[in-house]
Amino acid sequence: MITEPELGEEWKTESLEPARSADRTAQRERATGGPGPRSWLWALGGVVVASAVWGGGLYAFGDRAAEPEISYRASKNLCQDFKARALSGITGDMHTKKPVNIEGDHPAVYAARCGLENAGKDGTASDFNVVAQVALHKKTDPSAEFDAPDLRAMAYAGGVRTAAVPDLGERAVMHVTSGESWLILEVLDGGAVFTVEVGSNSFAETNGRPATDVDAVQAAMIEDMRELIAALKT
Repeated sequence: MITEPELGEEWKTESLEPARSADRTAQRERATGGPGPRSWLWALGGVVVASAVWGGGLYAFGDRAAEPEISYRASKNLCQDFKARALSGITGDMHTKKPVNIEGDHPAVYAARCGLENAGKDGTASDFNVVAQVALHKKTDPSAEFDAPDLRAMAYAGGVRTAAVPDLGERAVMHVTSGESWLILEVLDGGAVFTVEVGSNSFAETNGRPATDVDAVQAAMIEDMRELIAALKT
C-alpha cells in the first residue's frame, strides 16, 4: 500500500468523490461498450487521437478558444530526449531493449511518444514498462481539458487514487491504480501536456530484482519528468 508520499508536505492525496467515480464508470462503459481492462502500454495511442479531435472541435468555436503560446519544441525522437535516468536506477537501464518511438503531427496537436522496457535480470524478461508522451496543443489551451477524467485510468477496475504534485509545471497530478501496479504522472505547462507512465506486474522482488518501493518509483518519475521538460524547453 502507498503510505503518505515523502515528496514534500504539499503532496496531498485527493480521494475521488463517489458521484464522480460513478460518472466515470458510466462514461467508460458508454465509450468501450462495457467494463474491463485495456492494455495500458498501447492505449496511449488513442489518447493522441482523442486529444486532436477535442482540440479541433474547440477550434471550430472560433473566439471561444484561444491558441496557446507553446513554450516547448517538437520532439522528433522522444526516446532520445527522455533519458529515464532516475527510473533506470531502479529498474535497470530502460534503453537496453530497442525503444519504440512514435510521433505524429496534426493541425491541432503535435504528439510524440516513447515506449521503453527494461531487460530484467536474464536480459530478456521485462518486468517494467515505461511510456513517455508529449502533446503540443497548437489550436486550443489544454488547461480546459487537463482536469477531465483520464480515460486510460478509467479503463481499469478497482479505482484510481489521484494526488496533486507540487512545484511541477503549471499543474501536475499523479494517478495510482488499485494494486499500485500502474502509475501515471501528468503535467500541464506552456501549452503542452507531458505524461510519464510506469507499469509493472509486481513491485515485489522478482527476476532477482529487489522489491521496489512505490514511493521511490513516483519520486523517480517526477525527477525524469523534470529532466524531460527542461530538455524540450525553448
